[in-house]
Amino acid sequence: MKTFASFLFLTMITASTNTTKNYQVLDTSLYTSIFGKNVLVFDDSMDVKGIKNTLHALHEQQKYNEFGSERYALLFKPGTYEFDVTVDYYVQALGLGRYPSDVIINGVVQSITTTNNSSSSNNVTTMFWRGAENFKVVPKDHKMVYWAVSQAAPYRRMHVVGDINFDKGGWASGGVLANSLIEGRAGLTSGQQWFTRNATIGSWEGGNWNRVFVGVEGAPKDAWPLQPTTIIKKTPIIREKPFLTFTKSGEYAVFVPALLRETSGPSWVKGDEKGELISMDSFYIAFPEKDNATSINKALTDGKHILLTPGIYNINQTLIVTKPNTIILGLGLPTLIPQNGKIALTTHDIAGVKLAGFMVDAGPDLSPTLIQIGSVDSDTDYSDNPISLHDIYCRVGGAVVGQAETMVTIHSNDVIADHFWLWFADHGIGTEWREGQNKHGLVVNGDRVTIYGLFNEHFQGYQTLWNGEHGSTYFYQSEIPYSPPSIAAWNDHGKSGYASYKVAENVQNHKAFGLGIYSFFRGEPTISNNVRLENAIEVPNHSGIEIIHISTFAGRHGGINHIINGLGEATNSGELKHYDRYKGKK
Repeated sequence: MKTFASFLFLTMITASTNTTKNYQVLDTSLYTSIFGKNVLVFDDSMDVKGIKNTLHALHEQQKYNEFGSERYALLFKPGTYEFDVTVDYYVQALGLGRYPSDVIINGVVQSITTTNNSSSSNNVTTMFWRGAENFKVVPKDHKMVYWAVSQAAPYRRMHVVGDINFDKGGWASGGVLANSLIEGRAGLTSGQQWFTRNATIGSWEGGNWNRVFVGVEGAPKDAWPLQPTTIIKKTPIIREKPFLTFTKSGEYAVFVPALLRETSGPSWVKGDEKGELISMDSFYIAFPEKDNATSINKALTDGKHILLTPGIYNINQTLIVTKPNTIILGLGLPTLIPQNGKIALTTHDIAGVKLAGFMVDAGPDLSPTLIQIGSVDSDTDYSDNPISLHDIYCRVGGAVVGQAETMVTIHSNDVIADHFWLWFADHGIGTEWREGQNKHGLVVNGDRVTIYGLFNEHFQGYQTLWNGEHGSTYFYQSEIPYSPPSIAAWNDHGKSGYASYKVAENVQNHKAFGLGIYSFFRGEPTISNNVRLENAIEVPNHSGIEIIHISTFAGRHGGINHIINGLGEATNSGELKHYDRYKGKK
């Protein structure tokens, strides 16, 4: 979510900075490996000054590169490092230990430097597309760690010996902390929302519109609505994200954590994390400069897992996962762009597939969906070995002009989604309203689908459409479209606008916790001053339907008439409203 003023200012800064590109040349040659030139591998025996100079050059190149095509991963072998690590656009920093304590950063792992924030007044509402995983961070001189971000910027599997702030005093619209230990204080100064799952924190303070804690030891007390926090003591079911590691025998491997139920706190903190270690020999390592859909599909057919190295993959055929338990893992936010109106990636209706750490941009021709999980006739129970998706980001526009009716379509049962950002761009290129296109961020047809951390914004129909039974969402953040071209184009069968979160009328059982839905209408004044959303949420009136803790906010123009099903008072310009609980009666 971006305020209009901050988005406009940041866009101008980004455009002007990317035009001048006034930075030193980045030389990665000393740090390359089997993963290619855009994966920089460090160990603590290397020259510290050289590493710091390389990290600085990368920071100067990427700090304003919001819609650039460059992608990088920074891999740190087990050891101790004496410097700060700054993680910019399209950069992922990864410790290669089996546990976070294997890679110690005596400094900070941060999204911004203390002296250069790449934004005005510490606004970080467009600090997207980055990530940090699997470090022990020991700030020097009691320095605060600033992971000041918004969407698509998770802080995972991290151990911070100190305090962390997820903004820097200005506007922020993130984000996700998962499977982590924060020994000190964690929190927000002015950030709009935040999702924390399976963490241990010393304390929490701050924040504004919507904060959700699932399986968090040290979570604040539920003081709704005085403090808009939602507390779920146990995470019902989760498989943590697979990650790359460097073994004691000097080989790369991927660790896949085991499926867990009814948990709290990090999975790794006792040093006995269950899971499977898979040799790199079982992976096909894909490179954007040489691989395409044909080569990747052949590897999948041959039974290989896929490791996508950083870069842009223009694919003219759909990537098809046909074998159970296949892993597709991205390093450095690799980005798939389907051509010819194809779906970027589909899975058969099979067990145990893991998709993690990559992006999909809509291509120039209309795709029916960008990612499809299972097939229309999927009806198998996969509760013992579900498909899971982790840190998956899909977008229409922004970087390239594209079209897609839906971002992610889930047909299979029992799927676990662990952090999505699905975005119809509100700035950049390709943001124009297209009739009958870009309808949905997410469509769920499978049963017993569980989603943690769903960010879903600006699509022209329902942002989320849920048709499956016994689904559940833990944290939801959504902005409806900014600029409908007319009142008529925005109306849903006579109603004002399309609800952001829609559960189909035939669904008997559904639960959702901690939802934030916002309107920031702008554009032609005769339209934006009068455009409204009738209901932020629409669900059936069935006894198995329960929606807990809803926040709505309205920006400069227009507003929201009702929070859910004609209930809840209107949210008008500048207002924040809360709704406690909806429980169906029929």
